[in-house]
Amino acid sequence: MSIDASPLLIVGTGAMACLFAGRLSAAGIPFTMLGSWPEGVAALQQDGVRVLEQDGTKKAFPVQVITDPASCRGAQFALVLVKSWQTGQAATQLTRCLDSQGLALTLQNGMGNREVLASSLGSQRVALGVTTAGAYLVGPGQVCPAGEGVITLGIHSRLKPLANILRRANFIVETVPSTNELLWGKLVINASINPLTALLRVPNGELLARPSARALLAQVAREAAAVAVAKGIQLPYPDPVVAVEAIASHTAQNYSSMLQDVLRGAPTEVDAISGAIVQASEQTGVPAPINRSLWQLVRALVPPNNRELEDDL
Repeated sequence: MSIDASPLLIVGTGAMACLFAGRLSAAGIPFTMLGSWPEGVAALQQDGVRVLEQDGTKKAFPVQVITDPASCRGAQFALVLVKSWQTGQAATQLTRCLDSQGLALTLQNGMGNREVLASSLGSQRVALGVTTAGAYLVGPGQVCPAGEGVITLGIHSRLKPLANILRRANFIVETVPSTNELLWGKLVINASINPLTALLRVPNGELLARPSARALLAQVAREAAAVAVAKGIQLPYPDPVVAVEAIASHTAQNYSSMLQDVLRGAPTEVDAISGAIVQASEQTGVPAPINRSLWQLVRALVPPNNRELEDDL
């Protein structure tokens, strides 16, 4: 049976999905969450999104959560906040619930998500954005924000109403003309921070506190940026090391999504992040040996075909 469909759908029940749900609910903006992680769905249905602030403050916000995409047909907007390896399943779900004139906005990590969504929904129903906001789960339906961030959107003719909704939820929203720049800008940052935190098992800020880790962070950033430049990408910051260190400092308490996945033995997004740098390195002929090593090391931690812990859908 169909529910009273909200015009806004959040695809996912993981950390970022809960962060956005908490902010939207606090602002009184109606939305529906679509998930398939049983523990996450149950917790959200019972207690809503529970937000644990860094100062110890705890707040709960009611949310509407469903597991059947057919029950929310007609969604005008969808925020896709699942892991990159889950994008194909999300795209299939959205074919059943996104309005024919609706728009799916991917704010995911890594490369290739827009293309996967567009292959099922059509390119005109997909928009690209990135966010530097940080968050991590402390339990099903329980999220800890870890650094205010900016949502940067590419230009799309249907995106303005959704951008305004996000601003009403007190997100900082910016728009840039080139989606490739913003996508590669975040990719370089993710490729620098995420694998190192996953391998060292430390929060983002600890990378700056350890001299050897900080030096390695800078090397990874320069290497990834060189690959981007070779592909003709003008990164949205003049110095990749300054940009990466700024994000690591701003999200110092955050446990990167890749670290969270490794700790739970779940599949990671390393193929869509470090793997994307390595692939571009091979295409351009610009060497990226450190990124390649990090990619292989993270892949060795968790079998990439382990699909048991689908906590973001």
